[in-house]
Amino acid sequence: MHFINRIQKSSRELLIFASAALALGMAFSIIDSTFNNFLNTEFALDGFQRSFLEFPRELPGFLVVFVSAALWFLCSRRLSVVAMLLGAVGALLIGFASASYNLMLVWLFIYSMGNHLFMPLAATIGMELAREGQDGRRLGQLNAIRNFATILGSFLVFLGFKYLGFTFQHTFAISATLLGVAALLLFSMKPEPVTEKRKFLQLHKEYRLYYVLNILSGARKQLFITFAPWVLVSVLQQPTQIMATLYTLGGVIGILFQPLLGWAIDKFGERIVLASEAVILVFVCFGYGFAKFIFPANIAFLVVCACFLLDQMIFSVSMARATYMKKIAIQPDHIQPALTAAVTIDHIFSILAALVGGIIWNTFGFQYVFIFGVVLAIINFFTALRVRIPTLARGD
Repeated sequence: MHFINRIQKSSRELLIFASAALALGMAFSIIDSTFNNFLNTEFALDGFQRSFLEFPRELPGFLVVFVSAALWFLCSRRLSVVAMLLGAVGALLIGFASASYNLMLVWLFIYSMGNHLFMPLAATIGMELAREGQDGRRLGQLNAIRNFATILGSFLVFLGFKYLGFTFQHTFAISATLLGVAALLLFSMKPEPVTEKRKFLQLHKEYRLYYVLNILSGARKQLFITFAPWVLVSVLQQPTQIMATLYTLGGVIGILFQPLLGWAIDKFGERIVLASEAVILVFVCFGYGFAKFIFPANIAFLVVCACFLLDQMIFSVSMARATYMKKIAIQPDHIQPALTAAVTIDHIFSILAALVGGIIWNTFGFQYVFIFGVVLAIINFFTALRVRIPTLARGD
């Protein structure tokens, strides 16, 4: 009853954005649950080829600041519509027009451009819809909705492949449809005015620590996006249903964890949350890299699954970086350009980490990729300790 009352009291814009988050969350989770197996089945990639694939997939993240600058005249809500349409077109083409590996890379680029273009917009719009001092809570609530969407999407994949005779074409078609629905919902939101050209290509020295945090985040995230699933699919030989099940479990956990994380950001501050993420990541990386050598096969599988779920949870600490940026912003119109620039910075190092990780995997073994991750986590820990919030931003 309390939940229904809260919905009734929510603004129209918040309800529409939450509905769009549900649709796009389902779409992305369906693709996340199947993409590694799609690659393995259709193209039989080795470790280096799989890591090299991250170049066309992550290149849009590098280009997003330039695309946003070119489309500066679109407000965040209208730009998000463009992002969803790109994602829908790309997903449809991957599923139905990937006659060759090289052609699939073109469609992957289009899909990924939509996905990456939306990344800073999700935080920007979410914080626009938050009450004063509750940015973390609002982002946590919206992330919880996307986690619920992850459950629905990955569970659909599980049922589809196990009982309904799904092919990869089914999943890409469903994802494209959901992204189209999200585009329509976002288009129905009232656009906020854009009064002057925003300086997307300008970096500010006052935000250098924020940029450094995103450099480390870019390198770290490849552990979860690329190499962690590849340990399960390639090293432990797990099928599509297992990946879908893990994403489903992660979504269930996230429904409770995301609002709690948002509350923790507002309550304890970004420094403690970011430093805690780094400590947890050290143990997660050891689990990924060495469970296979320490434990029997069945126990090693469970350990890696536990690490995957924990990693999926702490991956959402990215919203702490967004709220940190809002608190240190010199003026409000710096926020979206800074969040967008951070995506580009993140992806420069994400691409490098994917390529370096692939070389390490093929040359030394997969476990050494996660030793690299431990080093990144330690650096991230000491960097997070330098985070400070200006007195006025704390409301003191």
